[in-house]
Amino acid sequence: MDTRLIKVEDTAAIRDEELAGAAQILRNGGLVAFPTETVYGLGANALDETAARKIYAAKGRPSDNPLIAHISCMEELAPLVSEIPEAGRRLAEAYWPGPLTMVFRKSAIVPYGTTGGLDTVAVRMPSDPVANRLIRLSGVPIAAPSANTSGRPSPTTAQHVWEDMNGKIEMIVDGGPVGIGVESTIVDVSGTIPTLLRPGAVTVEMLEATVGHIEIDPAIQGPSGEDFHPKAPGMKYRHYAPKAELTLVEGEIDSVVARINLLVEEKNAQKCRVGVICTDETKSRYHGALVRSVGLREKEETIAHNLFAVLREFDELQADVIYSESFPEDHLGQAIMNRLTKAAGYHVIRV
Repeated sequence: MDTRLIKVEDTAAIRDEELAGAAQILRNGGLVAFPTETVYGLGANALDETAARKIYAAKGRPSDNPLIAHISCMEELAPLVSEIPEAGRRLAEAYWPGPLTMVFRKSAIVPYGTTGGLDTVAVRMPSDPVANRLIRLSGVPIAAPSANTSGRPSPTTAQHVWEDMNGKIEMIVDGGPVGIGVESTIVDVSGTIPTLLRPGAVTVEMLEATVGHIEIDPAIQGPSGEDFHPKAPGMKYRHYAPKAELTLVEGEIDSVVARINLLVEEKNAQKCRVGVICTDETKSRYHGALVRSVGLREKEETIAHNLFAVLREFDELQADVIYSESFPEDHLGQAIMNRLTKAAGYHVIRV
């Protein structure tokens, strides 16, 4: 398959004709990758079970891993769900369009091939202008997991998508680098108490300020068993991982730096190519390794924005092992640590 790459020159003044071809591919059951404010998504008609299967095939994604249906306005939500509970309505008013996905009881028109066999459906309304316009032009809800090979770091540029999807999908829409850099927050509103299934830019603190108490799904805290049935993407399988073995080092920052430098020395003695993930504040304190900063520790949004790009860069640098600093788990830090912990396969050293 030849994959066509098109670029939206001015995302502040999108012309419908720029996206008409992509919208037609989606209506015809094909696959199109496109930017959102979180990461690039791999889109297909969410109401077309055959199209959904193409997503799983292109990504190499397990078929029990649910897809998120993307809509462009509130009017498009009602046909997809059997009810909109009060918590869902209040969260939508506060955070849509934006980086929040909600899980509802599904309606009959949503196929089980999109929901991973579940009676619930995950729905999001992206704020990215390219994504929102493309959904509207296509005239169908778009199922769109991250546009990467399953398990790899999520794509934050069109080039990342090209590396993973060239020859597997019909089109990639280049809308420039994404803004946030980590996937959307996912909240299950299908039960009595809203439950956080995946942390993101809409933080627990923000959610609780809107709807009160939020439960935290145990799958966020650690690995799940093989018999676990995920209610949302990213809950069961290893995700976001570079090719190299990644280990997180947690503790007071001076101790973390010292331990990582010691580990680097040990791996260098074994002739390994070693990477270190750190921040601007500590970058100069490491030696003997491929050192990459993900941003400023005092500005969590810079770390979220750069994280996946740095993990992909270590693939290009052919690192054998990577050691990463850890970060506070409040606010956006919860999402950052969720992604890093999963990328490391829960390999953590505490000092």
